[in-house]
Amino acid sequence: MIRNHLSTIIITIITATMGVIAAISFGKMHQPEELFPSEGLTGKVMLSDYFEGIKGTNGDTEVYLFDSGVEGGTALVCGGAHPNEAASFLSTVVILENLKVTCGRVFIIPRLNNSAFTCSDPMEGFPASYEIPTKIGIRKFRLGSRVTNPLDQWPDPLVFSQYPSNQQLSGFETRNINRSYPGRPDGNLTERIAYAIIQLIDKEKVNIAFDIHESSPEVPIVNVIVYHENYEEIAMGAILGLEMAGLQFSPETSPMNFHGLSHREWGDYTNAIPFLMETSNPSMGRLRGKTDVDLVLRGYCDNYKKAKETGALRIAYREDTGEPIAHRVGRHIAGVVELINSYNLYYPDMQIVIENLPDYDMIMEKGVGEFLNN
Repeated sequence: MIRNHLSTIIITIITATMGVIAAISFGKMHQPEELFPSEGLTGKVMLSDYFEGIKGTNGDTEVYLFDSGVEGGTALVCGGAHPNEAASFLSTVVILENLKVTCGRVFIIPRLNNSAFTCSDPMEGFPASYEIPTKIGIRKFRLGSRVTNPLDQWPDPLVFSQYPSNQQLSGFETRNINRSYPGRPDGNLTERIAYAIIQLIDKEKVNIAFDIHESSPEVPIVNVIVYHENYEEIAMGAILGLEMAGLQFSPETSPMNFHGLSHREWGDYTNAIPFLMETSNPSMGRLRGKTDVDLVLRGYCDNYKKAKETGALRIAYREDTGEPIAHRVGRHIAGVVELINSYNLYYPDMQIVIENLPDYDMIMEKGVGEFLNN
């Protein structure tokens, strides 16, 4: 009898200890990393300042403002729509921590879907975080989920009916911010976050907006600039400039009958000129091998090397070097810079002039950490 009770007590203690450890680990996911904006920062507000319907929720997120004080246009740079896409978030952090604006204004939202940073995708085996060495130490960053945390929005419907198009998608997509635009004030949390973004764009009279993403090497829409059909000339001008710098981007027109995406709905429901960029991230692909921090950061995978060499699939993968984080971040920042340059040619009276961002070659030579502030 005593032996049985002792076994029960031991098992209970072990279970409780494991539960506490897990609770602490999950709790840390709700603590965002500290960011260190450049000296050009002039203000910081919350997204809920544009729509109170997300105030007090995990969907609320920081909005950083860089105002030059010189009249011009307004840009919005968004990362972290899908927090499992490391270069999406990291690119906006590098911009945030280096940017200087000398004409117009720039808003930056590093964690567009903040809720999705608080969890990871089940059964995918993604690491919870990754570390970047900097000039003075180590910076640790979360690697989150593609979609809103189910603890914040549950249950998923069997079929997701996108508002207002009524387009039918998998129920899982109801928590995907990039299927939820233009959103609605009385919708689920993801739709309310999307609605808040639209309110920001309208209230601040955003002229040009960027949604930064990553994708699997094997999908067709990768290493691209996706543009709204009304602004093709700006996209083509930027792609030409990028090609002259040795960077290849494919142009993709936003499909008119695929609703809920930023490059479609920002262009249809606001006056902003929207662009979405994708880089190739092997850690997200179906052909990947061991999913660890090394794959996230080095972007090298033997499986993709072999698949590319067979020629059987159209794969955006560099056999010799892989797709390292510096390459992906460098492409995104170069894309933002060239798109703004192209925009300025067409809108000389509403220019946005940005400075002090590292170019692609600098990032490749020195690494991402060289351009992080702490």
